[in-house]
Amino acid sequence: MKLTLKVWRQAGPGAPGHFETHELDGLSEHMSFLEMLDVLNEKLVLEGGDPVVFDHDCREGICGSCGVVINGRAHGPDAETATCQLHMRRFKSGETIFIEPWRSEGFPVVRDLMVDRSAFDRIISAGGYVSTNTGSAPDGNAVPIPREDAEQAFDAAACIGCGACVAACPNGAAMLFVSAKVGHLAHLPQGQAERESRVLAMVRAMDAEGFGNCTNHYECSAACPKGISVENIALLNRDYLRASLLERG
Repeated sequence: MKLTLKVWRQAGPGAPGHFETHELDGLSEHMSFLEMLDVLNEKLVLEGGDPVVFDHDCREGICGSCGVVINGRAHGPDAETATCQLHMRRFKSGETIFIEPWRSEGFPVVRDLMVDRSAFDRIISAGGYVSTNTGSAPDGNAVPIPREDAEQAFDAAACIGCGACVAACPNGAAMLFVSAKVGHLAHLPQGQAERESRVLAMVRAMDAEGFGNCTNHYECSAACPKGISVENIALLNRDYLRASLLERG
């Protein structure tokens, strides 16, 4: 395959960015998208240039560290597929591909295609946990949970925190991510004791990080590599309203 790449290059958070054009030839259609970027970086290094900086780790669609906007779509053209799982056979030889970082006030660019997603960590630390006494982990089957609740909790827990929902949202909202973390625990008996305080703390942390507001475009769910449902956002809104009323009372 032969491709023309338009890659976003940016020296740092406050530096101006621009698209840089590169030509690659002899690519295998069986390569993953990240392997293609590896080939580009090898070429740049051999030519004495600076390699393109991008996030990656497991390359198995598990860790959530990968993620770029490909031709205007977070993670690229395939549904429920992370960037690391996208293969070059999805593109045609001779095609031009635009590659950009996530775009959001909450995700400042570190360099090139890498963004700082530590805002998600701070939202999680605000309340995305269950407080328990230290000691041995409790048996996962010790507390009976209805099948429907268990399945909904598992579906929400599938979120890998990649940030595609933020990148895809016209408002740069992080509601799908936050609602998945809130919804996961809201469906479990272990999460009930801190349910109200959790949703208030996490939503306030999300707002403090500069993410936009949800206006029901549903682009978040469409871009999510794990198919997290927007039903979690409805649950989040209900829990937040109830918690706000209880707090005022």
